Amino acid sequence: MTAYTVRALAALPEIAAGDDLAKLIATARPELADGDVLLVTSKIVSKAEGRLVAADDRESAIDAETVRVVARRGPIRIVENRQGLVMAAAGVDASNTPAGTVLLLPEDPDASARGIRDGLREHLGVDIGVIVTDTFGRPWRNGVTDVAIGAAGIQVLDDLRGGTDAHGNPLNATIVALADELAAAGDLVKGKTSGLPVAVISGLGHLVDPAGDDSASLLVRPAAEDMFRLGTSEAVREAVTQRRTVRDFTDEPVDPAAVRRAVAAAVTAPAPHHTTPWRFVLLETAAARRELLDAMRDAWIADLRRDGKSEESIAQRVRRGEVLRRAPYLVVPCLVMDGSHHYGDSRRDTAEREMFVVATGAGVQNFLVALAGERLGSAWVSSTMFCRDVVREVLGLPNDWDPMGAVAVGHASAAPKQRPPRDAAAFIEVR
Repeated sequence: MTAYTVRALAALPEIAAGDDLAKLIATARPELADGDVLLVTSKIVSKAEGRLVAADDRESAIDAETVRVVARRGPIRIVENRQGLVMAAAGVDASNTPAGTVLLLPEDPDASARGIRDGLREHLGVDIGVIVTDTFGRPWRNGVTDVAIGAAGIQVLDDLRGGTDAHGNPLNATIVALADELAAAGDLVKGKTSGLPVAVISGLGHLVDPAGDDSASLLVRPAAEDMFRLGTSEAVREAVTQRRTVRDFTDEPVDPAAVRRAVAAAVTAPAPHHTTPWRFVLLETAAARRELLDAMRDAWIADLRRDGKSEESIAQRVRRGEVLRRAPYLVVPCLVMDGSHHYGDSRRDTAEREMFVVATGAGVQNFLVALAGERLGSAWVSSTMFCRDVVREVLGLPNDWDPMGAVAVGHASAAPKQRPPRDAAAFIEVR
């Protein structure tokens, strides 16, 4: 078993902009040895780098440092900051700073760690690992702990995937955050209120890699792999705003369970008279999709010929409608009027049907947003509404089920193009 020691460095003088941290640390701990790991609180790094800035208030400073809001509850914000870290208040610190100022995180914590490490090699001739630490809260856990936000000369992660445990079971997902574990160990002796911003760990020289290029950025999970990238309300807004029409799909199959979860979200939409006007027909086999789309194509061509369209025009229109054929999964949402009222006059009966149509549209929108939340692309196409009898016959649906378009579902073959932002004010009238 490896034995190691963790000890706090003697208190440093008050740090000011321009101070040479490596020189101050070398003076306070001249017996640093090869293979030691130095843990430096980000606050003193920020002070030395002149990151104390004027700010009217902390909130405005947080706004300036925020790239993306992850979650918000009252005045508390979890955000992604300019360094790519997801943390409370963007790491902006207003404690122990003069009135009207705040302290920002180091602009490049990895570069800060490299600078300290290079300086200590110059002053003391030692090869050590350096970690710049900051305090984080954690999802699902009470309390805070120190983690690594910058690193140099130290192994940051220990990837155990491909190995086996003590019982011979394969390790498929285990990656140990070594730098975070070291940061937390150092905080046990530094503390939050003791005024000891630097700690040293000795005895773990096998983790120090003088020639290595690991950085703390390796600890930040890529967005595509982050299952918890957003808070609840932010996730809903993100799914709504990022839902886009996808017209080209890969061959990757669609998980039927994901579609069923989206249907479960769809049927929470509002509906008149406590009814349930939604039905979703899932076309999960290629044969079912082909039979429906062939019949719809034939009906469409017949309609276009009756309208006097040229064969060239018909061919162009049919090609534009091929988005449904490119999808590995199709869904036909249907409207049913079970529970509707019949009033006996056309005005009220028309309004009654419109209520059910709006409710079905709300269900379809829920469905599309939920698919986006499942990382599935989709495209709603109105085509089934123009040949409802054909759709009902091919799919064997009751006569009172009205197909309300079709939804192509699949994995997008490419990221959708950015669309111009829409100003919500242009769609609002206030009375």
